[in-house]
Amino acid sequence: MSKLKIGIIGCGGIAHAKHLPALSKLNNKVELAAFCDIIPERAEEAAAKYGAPGVLVTEDYREVLEDKSIDVIHVLTPNVSHSEITVAALDSGKHVMCEKPMAINTEEAQLMIDAAKRSGKKLTIGYQNRFRADSQELYNAVQNNELGEVYFAKAHAVRRRGVPTWGVFQDKEKQGGGPLIDIGTHALDLTLWYLNNYQPISVLGSTYQKLKDKPEGNMFGPWDPETFETEDSAFGLIKMENGATIYLEASWALNILNGKDAQVTLCGTEAGAEMFGETWKDEGYVVYNQVAHNQLVETKPSGAGGVYGFSGANIAMHDAEAIQWIDAILNDREPLVKPEEAIVVTQILEAIYKSAETGKVIEFNNSGESSRLVESK
Repeated sequence: MSKLKIGIIGCGGIAHAKHLPALSKLNNKVELAAFCDIIPERAEEAAAKYGAPGVLVTEDYREVLEDKSIDVIHVLTPNVSHSEITVAALDSGKHVMCEKPMAINTEEAQLMIDAAKRSGKKLTIGYQNRFRADSQELYNAVQNNELGEVYFAKAHAVRRRGVPTWGVFQDKEKQGGGPLIDIGTHALDLTLWYLNNYQPISVLGSTYQKLKDKPEGNMFGPWDPETFETEDSAFGLIKMENGATIYLEASWALNILNGKDAQVTLCGTEAGAEMFGETWKDEGYVVYNQVAHNQLVETKPSGAGGVYGFSGANIAMHDAEAIQWIDAILNDREPLVKPEEAIVVTQILEAIYKSAETGKVIEFNNSGESSRLVESK
């Protein structure tokens, strides 16, 4: 079997923290064949560490797409360029893994879906938190109806002081927003996936920039208030077509005692569930609550069930994501994260921003495969 040749577009932090280490472990199935970054030194550094001698190193992503030997593209660039590069890559005949969020707005996300359908190539989005052991456990519990009807959920992505001080995270033009689009997107994706519910009907949102001038105590070192352009916290109340309600909270900086990152609380008619632990270390766990023998009971499973596709195995979520994505291509299967699901996350995030800007409820006109945001009178 010939190896899949992969081109990396964007050789910054997420490439080195997630994609390159995970893909390098699959050297029996893939070859890292091209490295692209607008900062040449970053592409050269990645190629030196992960590529074979003579691999393509360039500042122009179009050179990577023109290479007909490359099968797969990983788009790991600032959010504003996700759609442009993904569409071009799909149209050039490549499969695409695009980092989260899918795009900075619904219109650009839809262009990506259209390109995937037009090209017949696979497209997935980098929502790796679905592959955590605790995520898989909770997903299965909901699908097995162990919680009954889940009618209320909280999507948590709150940090006390965790503002990223590298890259372009605080650049509103390049990223499309702050913690809502950066980490809130993970929590919302998990919530919609657990509930298997992608039919929002209205959104009410608020965003705040209250702590930009208070950089002390940040876990990543002090930020520069002069370049902090995005919100520092955001909140949304989402009403679903079936009557369920989702509360989304996202912050890089919030005066709160206990943070939660990419975690969810679910409330059902038979039981509830809440996620705890350090998810970024793959050390998350779920506590269930219910009534038994006329007593309030909490239970915490052992965590022996394993991660997606690896029952009982101890494997990091980044590795599981890469394995599943590459196998989906090689075996012509659907990836776990489907673009038709990811676009709904983008729609809701866009609606929260729009509601915060206008002070109005944003409603959805659902028609076929697309939704249109409409301001409530």
